Amino acid sequence: MWYPMFIIVLAGYMLGNLNGAVLVSAIFANEDVRKHGSGNAGLTNYIRNYGAATGTLVIVIDGLKAIVACLVGKLILGDDPLLGGTLGGMGVMLGHIFPAMLGFRGGKGILSGFCVAMTLDWRIGLMILAFFLVFYLSTQYVSLGSIMGAAGFAIAFPIFHHDNLPVAIIGFCLGALAVYMHRTNIVRLVKGQERKTNLFAKGKQ
Repeated sequence: MWYPMFIIVLAGYMLGNLNGAVLVSAIFANEDVRKHGSGNAGLTNYIRNYGAATGTLVIVIDGLKAIVACLVGKLILGDDPLLGGTLGGMGVMLGHIFPAMLGFRGGKGILSGFCVAMTLDWRIGLMILAFFLVFYLSTQYVSLGSIMGAAGFAIAFPIFHHDNLPVAIIGFCLGALAVYMHRTNIVRLVKGQERKTNLFAKGKQ
């Protein structure tokens, strides 16, 4: 039982190291997105520096790796596919946030986390999306939308999957981790110093 679980998490972690923002910035600009803006290897920092057009590729890469990790986990742990998928999601989110192949400097796990949630339970995915859109569209603060979406992730898994304790615990911890990764954004929001972002802009912001 433990061996296939380890393989699922490891495979997910390795997939998580394939960071969309880093790959696309290297291909199209011959640069590392982490050397610009906030220094984060996530979608928001990418769009701020390179625009939304090629940002679509970042979404595709980070979304697909999350979906594949969850599906592989479900396949390997056929006796408990939800747990298998959750372990794969855990691995890919940890790999995205703490990528060993990129010096442990990755993104904050919001896009990957959303795709993990949609793959495991569409109800949770839609809840996260709703939280994000309500808070982002009303304030233009991507960080606030992301924080609220991550909080929704942490809350929703124990609610919808209280009958599968490992899944509920892992889901809560992953959501809490994503909130924690935004701790500096939280400080800036409280101080009124956070930067607003137009995710649909075509050029640098």
